Amino acid sequence: MAPRTPRLVVPIDVKKKPWEQKLPLHNRWHPHIPPVADVKEGELFRVEMMDWTGGCVGDNDSAADIKFLDLTITHYLSGPLRVLDTKGVPAKAGDLLAVEICNLGPLPGDEWGYTATFDRENGGGFLTDHFPSATKAIWYFEGIFAYSPHIPGILLCSTGVRFPGLTHPGIVGTAPSPKLLSIWNEREKKLAEGGAGSLTLCEVLHQRPLANLPTGKNCLLGLIEEGTPEWERIANEAARTIPGRENGGNCDIKNLSRGSKVYLPVFVDGANLSTGDMHFSQGDGEVSFCGAIEMSGFLELKCEIIRGGMREYLTPMGPSPLHVNPIFEIGPVEPRFSEWLVFEGISVDEAGRQHYLDATVAYKRAVLHAIDYLSKFGYSKEQVYLLLSCCPCEGRISGIVDSPNAVATLAIPTAIFDQDVRPKSGKIPAGPQIVKRTPDILKCTYDGNLPITPNPAAGLLTDD
Repeated sequence: MAPRTPRLVVPIDVKKKPWEQKLPLHNRWHPHIPPVADVKEGELFRVEMMDWTGGCVGDNDSAADIKFLDLTITHYLSGPLRVLDTKGVPAKAGDLLAVEICNLGPLPGDEWGYTATFDRENGGGFLTDHFPSATKAIWYFEGIFAYSPHIPGILLCSTGVRFPGLTHPGIVGTAPSPKLLSIWNEREKKLAEGGAGSLTLCEVLHQRPLANLPTGKNCLLGLIEEGTPEWERIANEAARTIPGRENGGNCDIKNLSRGSKVYLPVFVDGANLSTGDMHFSQGDGEVSFCGAIEMSGFLELKCEIIRGGMREYLTPMGPSPLHVNPIFEIGPVEPRFSEWLVFEGISVDEAGRQHYLDATVAYKRAVLHAIDYLSKFGYSKEQVYLLLSCCPCEGRISGIVDSPNAVATLAIPTAIFDQDVRPKSGKIPAGPQIVKRTPDILKCTYDGNLPITPNPAAGLLTDD
């Protein structure tokens, strides 16, 4: 007998708000957020998801929704789901939950997405000191391919940059135990309170929060009713979903597509599995922060409970058995590219200062190298920045041992362009200007007071 159609356990109506859904969503991690449904080991089930903002960003001709987005909403997740074995016994703390991604894609009738950069003083991004303005590019899907009217081609008959998506969920995770939640809050609070004057990112003083601590603002706790004493207690304890942690969470691993498996530690009875932040495509690093092609979507999943698997397979990297990390098994389905252009960066910053084996500085230099190079072919630097955040480019830490320079590389598949972007003998690669069928990427002004970082070799990497 043929297998049954996947059972829909979390339906989504994109015309409704996250709290208006048939099964309310949540945007925090906490052990006491109740499960909205049960799933059984071996069962094929379907989970639908809103985009991570819950519909706050629109398919429109403005970047204002990005510039003024309240980031305390992040991320709206579907679930939690209680996972039971075939006898009806829930997963237990100490087990390992194997989650297989059988199928996924955009929600029917909502086949579009967006890539963006936040305003420098409202979230920023990896290159926020070079690109301070909020920007947005809309992408439309044609089957497995994506194209954007905001990154058009050099020919009127061309859709311009076009590539197949390696679609994946940005977030898959289990609920923390009370002890693990306490560990998260304690260590992140220490970082937020003690590191502001000493920590830097690529020699740029932090303009983004060092950690995003619990807040009741815009807190959504699924089936727990706002305003009750229980809601007030949990809202003040629940962890934000922004970083990846021991439970998996927001890891943004672009290769977790069809056929992949995620081996998640279980910290509470039932595991309380949640997922969201669907991406049509993403480059390694998601460098613009809102940098994948963000979309609504669905996952079709199967789960297996590996009893006692945490102790057997996961090695704690900290002072307690809770300091573990998931294992990810990449699936067999991904776009095939045979030709790549690779850009190198070393741990020497824009001012020529030497850093010791700093892979972050090296990766920043590789990305800036790629942006400046590709802008010679008619694209604006903002267009390239967004493109490198969402196209299927490959980032690598290529060297971390040869003092004093770490080496990072960024490989870009040349087939995504409708022109040859390789260096050519006898002339500087200065391709035709991009056909402006529509305006450049949607862009807001930067109204802040923070200085812009100059690149002595290439000039300011911004039009502001």
